[in-house]
Amino acid sequence: MIKGFIFDLDGVITDTAELHYAAWKKLADDMGWHFDRELNEKLRGISRMDSIKVIMDHNNISLDEATIVDLATKKNDIYVKSLDSITQDDYLPGARELLTHLRSEGFSVALGSASKNAEKVLEQLNATHYFDVIGDGNSVTKSKPAPDIFLYASEKLGLPPEKCIVFEDAEKGIDAAKAGNFHSVGIGPEERVGHADVRFDTMKEATLFEVKSRFKDLF
Repeated sequence: MIKGFIFDLDGVITDTAELHYAAWKKLADDMGWHFDRELNEKLRGISRMDSIKVIMDHNNISLDEATIVDLATKKNDIYVKSLDSITQDDYLPGARELLTHLRSEGFSVALGSASKNAEKVLEQLNATHYFDVIGDGNSVTKSKPAPDIFLYASEKLGLPPEKCIVFEDAEKGIDAAKAGNFHSVGIGPEERVGHADVRFDTMKEATLFEVKSRFKDLF
């Protein structure tokens, strides 16, 4: 029986992708590095430090760890300043409705995000009250595709992985859910999250009724 739901943040609850892109683009431009939307797609679902290493590899750049940390911090400073622009109108269509429905039906709900700024984003959305547990980039050391963030969330909920469904929009996020033996819902195109147990194009399609019908043996 499914008792818990664990949600990624970016691309599932809200979409801060454009804010992330603008911050990485500003940093890359300042450094004279190439960065475009195609490369940005490779950063989906991974940590800040892993992201900057992807950008460096793409540009054949090698830097010492202290410099990498400094650059990652600069990117984060740019990004955090932009978070004040997020409002309660910035839920992805269907996300707030699903969270509300889950609370009304008594399911346990957790966040499982790689972002170290997840709490700030939830505050801006006025979404904190929907979650029993908040797992973010500060909660674990290994980022997706390692399952650690989802295992952290399920443990804090007091539930085994097989009683939880993970919602993810990133390939590495679905990989992480599978590695942890969670049931998974992919939000996005087939080529990115088609390996999830169930896939929807958008959160608007992922109503509780539809989720229950797709996992009918688990409810």
